[in-house]
Amino acid sequence: MTDTIILASGSEIRATLLKNAGVNFTVSKARIDEDAIRQSLEAEDAAPRDIADTLAELKAQRVAAKHPDALVIGCDQVLGLGRTIYSKPETPEQALSQLQSLRGQKHQLLSAAVIYGEGKPLWRHVGVVRLQMRDASDTYLTDYVDRNWESIRHSVGAYKLEEEGVRLFTRIEGDYFNVLGLPLLELLSYLTLRGTLPS
Repeated sequence: MTDTIILASGSEIRATLLKNAGVNFTVSKARIDEDAIRQSLEAEDAAPRDIADTLAELKAQRVAAKHPDALVIGCDQVLGLGRTIYSKPETPEQALSQLQSLRGQKHQLLSAAVIYGEGKPLWRHVGVVRLQMRDASDTYLTDYVDRNWESIRHSVGAYKLEEEGVRLFTRIEGDYFNVLGLPLLELLSYLTLRGTLPS
């Protein structure tokens, strides 16, 4: 089977993960109003897991409408502390505030992926990672944001585990690929079982 695969995401990390795994694909970033959709779902008291899944599906659906013969991978990552949802910080002050509210707490990173094809969702998965943040001082958190703002501004929760952000944590439970924003092992398994990737 020679399915055309499209990644409906502008994330360089997701693209690198797929490329390194030997997947041939193209990128077509989905254009949806994520903030409006997220706020609407939050107003309906949707669970963080459902928000991530819905956003991933809508992104895949949007790109699949233009490429009906392709397999389109839509992705989204949500950080949840209880029922509170965190987004990418817009300012260093917002990043600091997010980190201060997360410190000493256990939160979840939910990485959703949906494959859209044949006019419908064919596969979906939400990977969950549980993270325990240490009780870092205000001084450390302030300095951390100052040192890393250009990088962490692109991450939900205002940290990157693959960089200095790992020092903020005492325990992490879950798949590292989900931390990076893609349930890669489950995605590759589906594509292999489908016959899209050689087994």
